[in-house]
Amino acid sequence: MFMFSPSRIRWSKLAIATVLAGCVFSMANCDEPKQSGFLRLHPDNPRYLQWRDATTLLVTSGEHYGALLNLDFDYIRYFDELQRHGLNHTRIFSGVYREDPSAFNITENTLAPDESRYISPWMRSDEIAKNGTAKFDLGRWNPAYFQRLADLLKQAEQRGIVVEFTLFCPMYNDKMWEISPMNAINNTQGIGRCGREQVYNLSQHDLTDVQIAVTKKIVEELRNAGNLYYEVCNEPYFGGVTMDWQTKIINTIVDTEKDFPRKHLISLNIANGRKEVNSPHPAVSIFNFHYCVPPDTVAINAGLNKVIGENETGFRGSADVLYRTEGWDFMLAGGGLYNNLDYSFSCRHPDGSLGQYKSPGGGSVQLREQLGVMKKFLDGFDLISMRPDTSVIRSTSPKLTHGVLANPGHEYALYFHTPISNKPKDLQKELRARGVAEIEVNLPAASYRFKWIDPVGGETLLETTIGHSGGELQISTPAFENDIALEVRVLR
Repeated sequence: MFMFSPSRIRWSKLAIATVLAGCVFSMANCDEPKQSGFLRLHPDNPRYLQWRDATTLLVTSGEHYGALLNLDFDYIRYFDELQRHGLNHTRIFSGVYREDPSAFNITENTLAPDESRYISPWMRSDEIAKNGTAKFDLGRWNPAYFQRLADLLKQAEQRGIVVEFTLFCPMYNDKMWEISPMNAINNTQGIGRCGREQVYNLSQHDLTDVQIAVTKKIVEELRNAGNLYYEVCNEPYFGGVTMDWQTKIINTIVDTEKDFPRKHLISLNIANGRKEVNSPHPAVSIFNFHYCVPPDTVAINAGLNKVIGENETGFRGSADVLYRTEGWDFMLAGGGLYNNLDYSFSCRHPDGSLGQYKSPGGGSVQLREQLGVMKKFLDGFDLISMRPDTSVIRSTSPKLTHGVLANPGHEYALYFHTPISNKPKDLQKELRARGVAEIEVNLPAASYRFKWIDPVGGETLLETTIGHSGGELQISTPAFENDIALEVRVLR
């Protein structure tokens, strides 16, 4: 049986070229980056991130994770579009996993490249599989892949974008496993003679060796990439992924980086919706969730004192208001990152201009503009000194969903929207006609400036100054439709 080890690699001219290609990123970044250039937990409040010496909220509406592995995807145009709206995050799959075009009914799925346009960490061989494609040689790295990876990180960094690099993903069905390079039918070593639910559970020792090797290789290649954190596995609660296996990959990252002067943050994807995290691995700094409506998982896991993120949304419909309100709710609950899964990006539309898609979610130019408004609003506060505080709002009329971040006696970020169910059957019936609302807040004695903001366009709707003797205070909103934001600051 083939066991993956350096002694079994065939050192050909191509292999030597591969090693040299592995130096591309390091050589391009030969000046060691300062610690401030590396993404890290904020030293004064680890519920948030710090990058380039600044408190950093990661907010985006990003493509379906195929930017690296799909050679037909123009990631430069994609990054330009994110930057244009002030968005600063993307989620990228490593290329170890891919999908077939029918997966999840996604229109022009970037994770489902044409066979000839799929690039993985491994070289193709001269041996042909039964389906007529060239098999992968799991003992040889692909220099073109690592060159593309280095450039992708560089282009993202130049545009102020932080990359979540997701190493692995479960095989959701047999068809996905049948096209995987790790399946024995698709590699020259015959590794991966198992069912799809045994891929990530440590039962297949040769397969685990391959997974450890590719993790080490990627981590070594990206040692100088400051705009990066690693996520171990997308949705490990499907497909038989075990916690022991995830721990093995976490330890591999930690061991590989032990002599690096700077370390990368590591993320675990915990659950769809909500789940309490107990006794987490000490090397994990970001805990990501999917489909957080409502965002109560942030409060449930506040005791971790680490970043809580929502790095995938969807399956609620395509309307912008769904994912705009979801993003505001999550961030006002104390979340540190938000990534709407945006189906308007495709290989033919790397600028996010695909319309009339039938994918199970949303995404549009307009939504990216709206999320940019949210990020700009929140970036205007000293978030490190703020905490979620629902006691600030006593009542709303009519009833509104709301969130508050507060630094009592200094500044408050508030957001209100019409209540919307998780998966509305008739969204139009749940939306709000234009009108005002009456809100009762509880604030200490001070003079305040109230600034009402339109979350759609970012315009200031009304700005007033109020002297308050402390306690309950009745305020009226300007007219709005579905949602409105409020900046409250103490005047000195």
